[in-house]
Amino acid sequence: MRKKRTLAWHFVGATLRDGSPIPNDGEWLYFLGDCKLCKSGLHWSRNPFDALKYASGATLCLVEINHIIEEQEDKGVSRRRRIIARMDATDMLQYFARQQAISVLDNWQIEPDQSILDWLMGDYAAESAAESAARSAAWSAAKTEFTQLVYECFSDFLD
Repeated sequence: MRKKRTLAWHFVGATLRDGSPIPNDGEWLYFLGDCKLCKSGLHWSRNPFDALKYASGATLCLVEINHIIEEQEDKGVSRRRRIIARMDATDMLQYFARQQAISVLDNWQIEPDQSILDWLMGDYAAESAAESAARSAAWSAAKTEFTQLVYECFSDFLD
């Protein structure tokens, strides 16, 4: 009986973080040195959203991993990793960002004009000023929401 593969996610840019070329799909990478989480070895995340936090580029890779050395909730490091499949996730990431901005429209500090709404809905003909304004408003809303959450968590210490 064949052993089940352990799969994870990893984002790459033009090269690996150490400057090495991105290997072909199916080619095992080996790390022979001392593996240390966040410092050395072949890193990955079990969840693609977690992998996004460590992205060095917009190419999302489904990877097989083995010889796991250490793992935390959002990332891990191993001695072996190979790409099973990859995609240029640029469009998907932009779509996700727009959807996140739309999900907090009621928290925006400004009333968005139509060009911002058009851009958020995927009308790329909208002016880049709308893109900038939408990004700024979304960031402001996210910052407000996060700040409120932190203050709630620390409410016993802030009174």
